[in-house]
Amino acid sequence: LESNTSCAAKKQIKQLTERHLFLNTGTMRFSLFSTAALALLNSYSTCGFTTPIQQQQQQLSRTRSTALNAGSNANEINPMKKGSSVALITPMTPTGDIDIPGLQKLLQYHLENETDNLCILGTTGEASVMTMDEREKVLTTAVDMVKGKIPILVGTGTINPQSVKAMTQQAIDLGCDANLVVSPYYVKPPQRGLVNHFLTMADMGLPVVIYNIPGRAGIDVLDENIALCAEHENVIGLKDATGDLSRVTSLRKLVGDDFLLYSGDDGSSLDFVQLGGDGCISVTANCAPKQMHDIMMSGIRGDMEEAEAVNEKLKLLHQNLFIEGNPIPAKWAMKRMGFIDSAFCRPPLVELDPKFEGDVEEALRIAGLLPESR
Repeated sequence: LESNTSCAAKKQIKQLTERHLFLNTGTMRFSLFSTAALALLNSYSTCGFTTPIQQQQQQLSRTRSTALNAGSNANEINPMKKGSSVALITPMTPTGDIDIPGLQKLLQYHLENETDNLCILGTTGEASVMTMDEREKVLTTAVDMVKGKIPILVGTGTINPQSVKAMTQQAIDLGCDANLVVSPYYVKPPQRGLVNHFLTMADMGLPVVIYNIPGRAGIDVLDENIALCAEHENVIGLKDATGDLSRVTSLRKLVGDDFLLYSGDDGSSLDFVQLGGDGCISVTANCAPKQMHDIMMSGIRGDMEEAEAVNEKLKLLHQNLFIEGNPIPAKWAMKRMGFIDSAFCRPPLVELDPKFEGDVEEALRIAGLLPESR
């Protein structure tokens, strides 16, 4: 084989054999050839090419070097925590520019109110209508203010894997701690495609939280495939927005105790934790960070009486923050509370319909979040 196989053929052999895929009862599994086989493949580098593994190692080496130069602590990964993760809004001026002073004010609010993790540039942060330069401004501001104090989880998911890689690389370079990768939406990839997508991003080296939201993505990541992804050392957790609480117990059995399970639904997040979850990624936490932290931590400790007492005052807020498309009501609420100057949302979103302002205000009042209701 060594003497009779051309370089072109060897390249083809390598591409087919370095990481091969096979189906087993609908579940995708990955397998690497033995050390001896890899040694043979690596010997092909004399043909003038590098293996995918070598390319990946080179990329990771460049990543570490870049991240190390981005700041004194940019190369330090702060582990994600159990508890309340705020799905942070991105404040904007009335003309639609990123409001950096407003963002700094929000970050300080979460530092002071025990938010456990910061989830930025997700759907709530309107990341889908931001440029890479704007993302850099937001991430740099967050890293400068909270790095090492609150773990920074950044949304990097979209349809095109190359775009996901570019946003993930940016997050690595700027010193973020983990990335939230949603199922590629609208295109409905098969389960094996979803597994490949998540593992490809995990191979980049930044811890990954899978985001399963069938209602928006149009595809549900099956539990057994979440468990398969969890075998990768960099796949550390799941944001579950399926609304199916029955899956929490079965998922926990599949992924073990160290894998983080976050609820993506404020209204049922306490029930999610009671069934074995580790916390939530919360829109409500924009307005009520201390309360959401207390609810989650009480639930995790098993003090359900205390958790339910606090949660009772937030139930209407959980509901009314989704009275129109997220983050429209959340931005109006934060403006009403005095934390941001404008409730501007970038098109195709718009500001809250005035007919719903009373509903959101009533929820804030019941929660004790308006000055006159405290």
